[in-house]
Amino acid sequence: MSRALVVFESMYGNTEAVARAIADGLATRVPVDLVEVGVAAAVPDPDVGLVVVGGPTHAFGMSRPSTRRDAAQKTGRATVSRADGVREWLEALPSRPDLLAASFDTRIDRPRVPGSAARAIRRRLRRRGATTVDTPHSFFVEGSEGPLVDGELDRARAWGAGLAAAIAVPAGGAS
Repeated sequence: MSRALVVFESMYGNTEAVARAIADGLATRVPVDLVEVGVAAAVPDPDVGLVVVGGPTHAFGMSRPSTRRDAAQKTGRATVSRADGVREWLEALPSRPDLLAASFDTRIDRPRVPGSAARAIRRRLRRRGATTVDTPHSFFVEGSEGPLVDGELDRARAWGAGLAAAIAVPAGGAS
């Protein structure tokens, strides 16, 4: 594998922080690019072998234009992601059967709160022909605007390192 690409959508900065930690973990074994979804290329470079895609859970799944507008109005300040979100990026993603993929989200840390953007992201990646290399992962925030629950960045970094270890080809190639 040549490179990994982490694409994220973030409203209040929590998902961005998780994405950065995942990228740090991946970087222990593979070169990695970290890109906010609004500036992500519609077609990943051919040398990208792993894409890790994440966003916040809004209304039980991936954000939509209306939930992004609501988030921006709720906070009264500019959000990190201001244009199209992960949903739109995935719709435009061409089929890549050679692509490995993983998904993550941020969500409120409360029992019995349904929904997961990460599960929806994984379904869409699979529809695009990607092979998922792990189950969808959720990282928790204390409230809709955060902050992240203590320890989540360490957990994200460890997950990224685990993904890198699982997909890295040993020096000299596979045997």
